[in-house]
Amino acid sequence: MSTFVLVAGGWRGGWTFAPIARALRGLGHEVFTPTLTGLGERVHLAYARPNLDTHIMDVANVLIYENLEDVILCGHSYAGMVVSGVADRLPEKIAALVYVDAFVPNDGEAWWDLAGDYFRKLAIDGSAEDGFGVTPPPGKDPRRVAHPLAAFRQAIRLTGRWQEIPEKMFIYASGWDGTPFTPTYERLKDDRGWIVKTLPTGHDVFGQAPADFLNFVQELRGVKAR
Repeated sequence: MSTFVLVAGGWRGGWTFAPIARALRGLGHEVFTPTLTGLGERVHLAYARPNLDTHIMDVANVLIYENLEDVILCGHSYAGMVVSGVADRLPEKIAALVYVDAFVPNDGEAWWDLAGDYFRKLAIDGSAEDGFGVTPPPGKDPRRVAHPLAAFRQAIRLTGRWQEIPEKMFIYASGWDGTPFTPTYERLKDDRGWIVKTLPTGHDVFGQAPADFLNFVQELRGVKAR
């Protein structure tokens, strides 16, 4: 069966994917849900001042040390930056990239460039007391912690090797005001190198449309059927 690696967006950790991971495992797939340095159960490492490069290595090392091949690598929101960097470093290990309402950066771009004025202001206003993190926006999940500011500010460096990935999917959630992902959707929707899906949901695709996500990824050629 297939191997999925699911990477959560800003402020969140691997627990975000617990229901989806159970569903995928129930279909016979192997699933990894790494939490990025400084977040979730790894919040004690925030003192190390992790940045985007740190987060890219967090996920790349899962692929390397777990000896994973033909990975379906999925990133939500901020994690689009992360999975892009991983794919650029290890394209030979990845069968498909799935961006779930996520940033698809070009070389030299940062989350800060792509997030738009509203979210940049949110990051500035939410600056943690130590100045090194961004406190979570209002929400019900008490497990969210400050996101490393350096990870939002650091520009990604891409060689272009990530474009070697055989399949690339972008899932666009159109049902929330102020989404910063509309320009990405407009750029990719007619690109024959991409599979583009749309959902009339909010940003929390996994919580609001888990069945749709499962159906979408099972359409990928790189996903092996039971």
